[in-house]
Amino acid sequence: MDRLTKDTYRVRFALPGNSQLGLQPGQHLILRGIVDDLEIQRAYTPISPANAEGYFEVLIKCYQMGLMSRYVESWRAGDTAFWRGPFGDFFYKPNQYGELLMLAAGTGLAPMVPILQSITDNEDDETFVTLVGCFKTFESIYLKTFLQEQACFWNVRTFFVLSQESSSEQLPWSYQEKTRFGRLGQDLIKELVSCCRRKPFALVCGSAEFNKDIARCLLCAGLTEDSYFLF
Repeated sequence: MDRLTKDTYRVRFALPGNSQLGLQPGQHLILRGIVDDLEIQRAYTPISPANAEGYFEVLIKCYQMGLMSRYVESWRAGDTAFWRGPFGDFFYKPNQYGELLMLAAGTGLAPMVPILQSITDNEDDETFVTLVGCFKTFESIYLKTFLQEQACFWNVRTFFVLSQESSSEQLPWSYQEKTRFGRLGQDLIKELVSCCRRKPFALVCGSAEFNKDIARCLLCAGLTEDSYFLF
């Protein structure tokens, strides 16, 4: 268990032998746990490469009063967890879209990671990607190294929106030009859609409120209901 922020972990689970999950990029699993004799279930998307052998990794955010959070924070190396799946209605195919506009809030970044990695791992996939990660602060951005590496590919751009910061002066220089402050709203969505290099298909993942707001903004920006997917 690797603690990324004060409330979020990257957790690696071993699989028997060198077996693989066999998930398609963007599909998720259901974690089952028992707390106070209550069975609880939550959905998580693995962030490890789809072809990873012998393991998979997930991002898990813990909440102060959350039952699943109590279960997760009780884990120790060597414990066994019970997962089932795969689930999910979005199946990415190489070159299916001209450009993917990925809009993620917090751990909503998770389903974007395997899709993005599958694109950059495939020399024949020429899909453009614009990824926008929404976080409270710079320190709370997950997977910074991975995202920086991905942004080095010719077809990938990354941007960030920080809701609890207001100045770029304290940011590393490499983030200053690609970071906005406040909330991801209608004006910025329109700007992002208009600067896409090809006709975009949007992938959206965050809280229910975030998904609802972004879907409305995408429609206002000229996208149709069949031009985006909400995780």
